Amino acid sequence: MVATAATSAFFPLAQVSSGKTSMMRGGGSDSLDTRGIKLKTVPSSGGMQVKANVQAPLKINGSMVGLTTPTEFPKNEDASPRTFINQLPDWSVLLAAITTIFLAAEKQWTLIDWKPRRPDMLVDHFGLGRIVQDGSVFSQNFSIRSYEIGADQTASIETLMNHLQETALNHVRSAGLLGDGFGSTPEMSRRNLIWVVTKIQLLVDRYPSWGDVVQVDTWVSASGKNGMRRDWLLRDSKSGEILTRATSVWVMMNKHTRRLSKIPEEVKGEIEPYFIDCPPILEDDGRKLPKLDDSTADSVQTGLTPRWNDLDVNQHVNNVKYLGWILESSPSSILESKELYSLTLEYRRECGRDNVIQSLAAVCNDDVNGSPPVDGGVECAHLLRLENGTEVVRGRTQWRPKQVNNFGILDYVPAQNA
Repeated sequence: MVATAATSAFFPLAQVSSGKTSMMRGGGSDSLDTRGIKLKTVPSSGGMQVKANVQAPLKINGSMVGLTTPTEFPKNEDASPRTFINQLPDWSVLLAAITTIFLAAEKQWTLIDWKPRRPDMLVDHFGLGRIVQDGSVFSQNFSIRSYEIGADQTASIETLMNHLQETALNHVRSAGLLGDGFGSTPEMSRRNLIWVVTKIQLLVDRYPSWGDVVQVDTWVSASGKNGMRRDWLLRDSKSGEILTRATSVWVMMNKHTRRLSKIPEEVKGEIEPYFIDCPPILEDDGRKLPKLDDSTADSVQTGLTPRWNDLDVNQHVNNVKYLGWILESSPSSILESKELYSLTLEYRRECGRDNVIQSLAAVCNDDVNGSPPVDGGVECAHLLRLENGTEVVRGRTQWRPKQVNNFGILDYVPAQNA
C-alpha cells in the first residue's frame, strides 16, 4: 500500500470512471494533473481518437458483443493500420507530465534544503538591531552606502546623524514602546505628545568610508525633571575603533498646541525602566552659544525653504535638515580645506513647511570663545532664523585640517549601575 501511494504521486494511475463524481480529494475532475491544471486532449501519434470509458470488447463465436461505449475512429482512408502499437497513449504527453512533476519536486526540495547549506544567508547583519547589556543598550549595524558619502569619499555628517536617529527609533520599537507617533510611546500617543530635541552635541574622531560597516550603540537617561538624555556611540564593527560620540536632550511637546509639556506620570512609568544612571558620553563645555546678527555675521544665506521631503511625520522639519542649512552658510574655504569634527546645536523653535529660513555664520577668534580648536583648526558660530528675526537654531562647529586623526578616544559603553 505504501509503495503504491508513493508511485502514484509521480506516475498517476489510470482511473476507471463510473459516470459519478470523482473521489479525488476536493472532488476535482480526473482530467486535472497533480498541479490542478486541466489537461488538454492530445491526439495520438497514429491519428486515433479514443473516447473515455472504453471497455474491452467481448467475443462470442467470433462476433463482438457487449460494447457499452464503442471505440470511434476518424473516417480517414489514409489512417494507419489499427495495430497494438499505434493504439497506445501519446508517450510525449506522459513524458512531459513526468518531467513537470520531477521539476516541481526538485524546486520544493531546493527551497527546503537551502538553509542548512547556506547558513550565512540566514544572518541579518543589517536588521532592526538588538538590545544588549541586560536591556540597557540598543545596538544596530549600518553599511555605508555609495550615496551617503561626500566629496571627501567619506560619510557625510548628515549620514551619521541619520544613523543616530534611526537607532533611537528602533530602540523604542525593540523595547515594545512604539505607539502611533514618531517615537512616541502608547501613553504619549493617547495624550498627543511627541519628542522634540532641544540640544545635541557630536564629536567625530574619524569618518567611515564607503563599504564600511559601523555599529551604533544608544541608551537613555533622565535629564532633569522633564527631559530625557540620549547618548550614542558609533564604532567600526570589525575593529571596534570609536568613530563618533554624541549626546542629546529631548523634551515633550503637544503636537496640536505645539507647546512644551511636562512628562506625565503614566509616560514616566513606560520609559523610566530603560533609564541608565550614568554620566553623559560627552561633557558640556559650558560655553554659551553666541547670538549672531547681520553686523557680526561673515556670511548670510537667505531664502532657504523646506521641501515636502524635509518634513517628518510630525509635520516639522527634521533636525538633520537644520545641519544642512548651517553648512550652506559656512565659508567655502573652510569646507574645502577643513573637516568638521565637533558640533553643538541648540534648537529653539520648530520650523514648518511655509517658513523661510536665513542662515548666518561667523568665524570666531580664539580670544573670543576662550577655547581654541585643535592646531590649524577653525571654530564657527551659526544661527538659523526666520525672516522676522525669530531664532530657530543656534550652533557652534569646530573644524580641523583634513587628513588629521589625533583624538584617540577611549572605548566607552555605560554599564547599568547595580
